[in-house]
Amino acid sequence: MAHNTALCERDVTEAFKDAFRAHPAGVAIITANGSSGPVGLTASSVSSVSAEPPILSFSLASMHGTAGAIAGAGTVVVHLLGADNAELAGIFARQGADRFGSARIRTLPGGEPLLEDAPVALLCRIDGRVPVGGSILIAASVLSILPGSTGQDPLVYHNRTFHRLGEHSALG
Repeated sequence: MAHNTALCERDVTEAFKDAFRAHPAGVAIITANGSSGPVGLTASSVSSVSAEPPILSFSLASMHGTAGAIAGAGTVVVHLLGADNAELAGIFARQGADRFGSARIRTLPGGEPLLEDAPVALLCRIDGRVPVGGSILIAASVLSILPGSTGQDPLVYHNRTFHRLGEHSALG
């Protein structure tokens, strides 16, 4: 019986992955000032939690490397990406990539790296870290909204591919 349970758990895990591959998500890059310089990664788990006060959440798959540096930071910048940022999102998603080498960045007063080409960036204070399964869920209060480049269609991730949302994709 235990063998069947393990098989069912694997089936559920694979079905879960398949379900979320079919569910589009907005794309963000999260940056922080790490102990050895700027760090950043691409995330599709950013979500609004509360409008008053403004709080968002995101999850990190590990507590090692870049994800660990972000989880351990006091503040982060969450860049909500536009379709023109797809290449940058791909770079920040790749392990070992020179993430800041091709990005236009400036450093905020607190040391956080700001990607200047993102349509909007949210400077956040990390308020909570909750281990959940093999990941860590981060809750962060938005301290300020930093406008960036305007006029971009949103970037979404669906079925392992970046997509542009725009008038062409509107159903109503």
